[in-house]
Amino acid sequence: MRIARVSVNGTPRWATIEGDRLFGLQDVYGAQQRGEALGPLAGATLLAPAEPKKIVCIGLNYAAHAAESGKTVPEAPLMFFKPPTALTNPGDDITWPVGGTRIDGEAELAIVFRRRAKLIPADRWRDYVLGFTCGNDVSERDWQDGDDQWSRAKGFDTSCPLGPWLETEVNPDHLQIRSWLDGKLQQDSDTSDLFHKAGKLVWFVSQYFTMEPGDVIMTGTPAHPGRLQDGSEYTVEIEGIGKLTNRIKKPARS
Repeated sequence: MRIARVSVNGTPRWATIEGDRLFGLQDVYGAQQRGEALGPLAGATLLAPAEPKKIVCIGLNYAAHAAESGKTVPEAPLMFFKPPTALTNPGDDITWPVGGTRIDGEAELAIVFRRRAKLIPADRWRDYVLGFTCGNDVSERDWQDGDDQWSRAKGFDTSCPLGPWLETEVNPDHLQIRSWLDGKLQQDSDTSDLFHKAGKLVWFVSQYFTMEPGDVIMTGTPAHPGRLQDGSEYTVEIEGIGKLTNRIKKPARS
């Protein structure tokens, strides 16, 4: 099933996509009952397909990216947080953070939870997942290198674009993942190269944090993140899911 979150007359609605049409979706975290027709997908205002109370991110989860960072993949997943205010809709602008100098875009597979998850069985992780989508872990590198932790570098407002929708049936362990910076191919990898796979991450995160419906795991980025400039367009594409595109803009000076 393909599940979208859309704006209908200014009100957020969950919907299912069937062909080129949208239909309301009731009880998205439960029975998922198909509702009334909402119109064509073309021209619909897509929202980030998640309602997180927390966004748990995984760092250094592709060996090639860890190596280019001068590090190795940690034996246990390296976790950090983005706040809900980092969430950004497909097509919306990423706001250049005040004082930022080196901003990168990072293509990532994102996992959205369907059920409350705490200390879940490792072999039942899929029961807790609503679906998978494209994510962009926008990062300020000077802060990441200079601060003792990554909250400011990776958690500033609008630093977590998600979309365009959720796919429920894809195999997260074997999906091509690519990104483009202003139309030029930037990252090109496959989720089979993830050191800690999706299922392990869902299980592992639940050992330490209670994950609520709508919460998100960002699984890590491949090698060669893209260096953004004011006005840069970054596109994340994941096989079987779709494309997520956002621009970054510096705010006008008053």
